[in-house]
Amino acid sequence: MKLVVGLGNPGKEYVNTRHNIGFGLLDYISKKDGYSFKFDKKFNCEIFSINIDCEKVLLIKPLSFMNLSGTVVSKIVSFYDIDIGDILVIQDDLDMEFGKIRIVYDSSSGGHNGIKNISECLGSQKYTRLKIGISNNKEMDTKDYVLGKFSKDDINTLEHIYDKLDNIINDFIDMDLDKLKQKYNSMNNN
Repeated sequence: MKLVVGLGNPGKEYVNTRHNIGFGLLDYISKKDGYSFKFDKKFNCEIFSINIDCEKVLLIKPLSFMNLSGTVVSKIVSFYDIDIGDILVIQDDLDMEFGKIRIVYDSSSGGHNGIKNISECLGSQKYTRLKIGISNNKEMDTKDYVLGKFSKDDINTLEHIYDKLDNIINDFIDMDLDKLKQKYNSMNNN
C-alpha cells in the first residue's frame, strides 16, 4: 500500500494560497480523474483510495492544519501498516523559484513546519517528497506570504505545473526513486 499526502490548511479562506499547493495538486488530479475525496472523521482528513497496477493507494489531505499534519499521517501509517518508504508528500517550497519541481528523499524539513511535524511523528524522514516552488518575498512576513493567495497569472501557471505533474501518482507507484527523480527533477530544464 502507498500513501500520497497533499499538504495544506482546511477551510475556504486557504483555497489558492501558496501553502495549499499540496491540496491544490490532489484536487486537480481528482477533478481530472473524476473522483472525489470523502471526509474521514477517524483520521481527520479527506481521503480517497484507488488501485494502480494492483497496488492500493490512499490519497489524503490532512485537516489538522499544516503544522500538525504529522498527527494525521502517523495515524494512517500505523492503522494501515504502511512502510514509511511508501509515502509521497506533496508540499510547497519557499526556497525554490515559483513553479520549480523537485523530488527529494530522506531530506531535512528545510524549515517547513508541516514536513517537520510529519518527520517527528513518523520518527523518520525516509520518505519521498514532491516539492513545488512558491518563491519567497523577503519584504513580507513569511507567514503572511505563504498564507497569501496566488494571483490570477500564478493560477494559470499552476495549471501548467499541475499538467506536468498529471502522472506523479502513477509514476510514484511504477518507478524506482532514481527514475522518479530523473523524470521530475529534469522538468525544470524544459
